[in-house]
Amino acid sequence: MPTSLTPGKLAGLKAVSNAHGIIAAAAMDQRGSLQKSLATARGASSDAHDLEEFKTLVTSVLTRHASAILLDPEYGMSAIRHRNDAGLLLAYEKTGYDSATPGRLPDLLDLWSVQRLRAAGADCVKVLLYYTPFEKTAINDLKHAWIERIGDECRANDIPFFLEFVGYDAEGGDEKSLAYARKKPSIVSGSMAEFGKDHYNIDVLKVEVPVEMSFVEGTHTYGGERAYTRPEAIEHFRNAEQMTHKPFIYLSAGVSNAVFVETLGLAAEAGTQFNGVLCGRATWKDGIAVYAKQGPTAFEDWLNTKGVENIQNVNKALEAASPWYLKFGVNSMDELG
Repeated sequence: MPTSLTPGKLAGLKAVSNAHGIIAAAAMDQRGSLQKSLATARGASSDAHDLEEFKTLVTSVLTRHASAILLDPEYGMSAIRHRNDAGLLLAYEKTGYDSATPGRLPDLLDLWSVQRLRAAGADCVKVLLYYTPFEKTAINDLKHAWIERIGDECRANDIPFFLEFVGYDAEGGDEKSLAYARKKPSIVSGSMAEFGKDHYNIDVLKVEVPVEMSFVEGTHTYGGERAYTRPEAIEHFRNAEQMTHKPFIYLSAGVSNAVFVETLGLAAEAGTQFNGVLCGRATWKDGIAVYAKQGPTAFEDWLNTKGVENIQNVNKALEAASPWYLKFGVNSMDELG
């Protein structure tokens, strides 16, 4: 059972939740990957203005259908004013990682602190960490200490800490392969077990689903190579949930809207008591080419039609989610203060 929430952490979690205690949040903190995708679609370079404009358009449209928006302080500050009173999460980490250094080590934005993020309007702070329990102990010790420091910083500033961890193959294998799909359940479950420990002072775990859907036999997403049967996949969802007492939400990990909705359906079939989503590319990714080739007006039109349809599909799937406050042994947010 999580410890009691302080006033600032409770206020922050309420701010990013809907009336039912579900975190139905949109993610728009992509930076390096988004810039690369825009440039590829355009066949020419992409700059900071493109990122700022793209983020502002996504925020202005999709937050009408979301409980919160996740933005980055590098290119997302102008979008903050267009979030339709939705809650605000701000990213604290630098985009990507240094591929020349073993272990995908993380780093924080140079000119930001939790205190500064809160002053900029953040209701919650989000950090992304590339992590696998099967990495060398020396590397994971560095990551553990790094998360402990951020947890203490969030506790000192009384603001919720969302940790997003993304798995990888410590042996350098392809994360899209059948071999990795077979490893993924233990990577996700092990990561949830580790960062659910109270000394990290994490409030919400933002997690990958514990299976690769294209390798789940009996799904629409199945690609022909089996890593798990459908009953085995359902059991992986249940096993991962048992690894933590913390509230947790699913990330969309760049999959299509249809795949993410089917994934949430599988989580529901498993009876998983997940507490929402932070969903980015599954709602707006297909609009990248529209923006790059046809411009902002066409992209805004796309968002108001297809983008809204995508996020409504996710919201429908969230009917299977459970309120995060149940993890605290209460039946409403009001009972927490």
